[in-house]
Amino acid sequence: MDLRSKIREVPDFPTPGIGFKDIMPLLADAEALQEAIDLMAEWAEPRRPEVVVGGEARGFFLGAALAYRLRCGFVPARRPGKLPLETISREYALEYGSNALELQADALAGDTRVLIHDDVLATGGTARAMADLVEQLGGVVVGFTFLIELAFLNGREQLPGYDALALIKY
Repeated sequence: MDLRSKIREVPDFPTPGIGFKDIMPLLADAEALQEAIDLMAEWAEPRRPEVVVGGEARGFFLGAALAYRLRCGFVPARRPGKLPLETISREYALEYGSNALELQADALAGDTRVLIHDDVLATGGTARAMADLVEQLGGVVVGFTFLIELAFLNGREQLPGYDALALIKY
């Protein structure tokens, strides 16, 4: 299946000059959604993850489904102020600004094998922030899955030493 054909480009969103990759058509297509989850799960299974950490907000859609398919737990990496109790936080740069993510301080036990999922690998800031948070809690990052990689932004350079899969590359 051509998953790339299920991605819609929205020009000048969220800011002028950005070509936003809209994954909603893929999510709405049952066959494409299943194909994407199955491909990521096949890649991830040999890495034996125990938990999938998904990045807010679009990383929740496929991350939770991937966790279900892998028979893992799911931990959301949220924007500041969205999680109760004690959290740890990491700021990161985007291709069009900056942001931060948080995990609950008790989200992972030490040495938990973690697969990190997000919808898009762009500059690598979000992915790197999630890896830093996981490792701060004592987790072991076993790999990254992305639906889309914007290879021209060189995000993989932020992930040296980690395995990563992207199903669609621009």
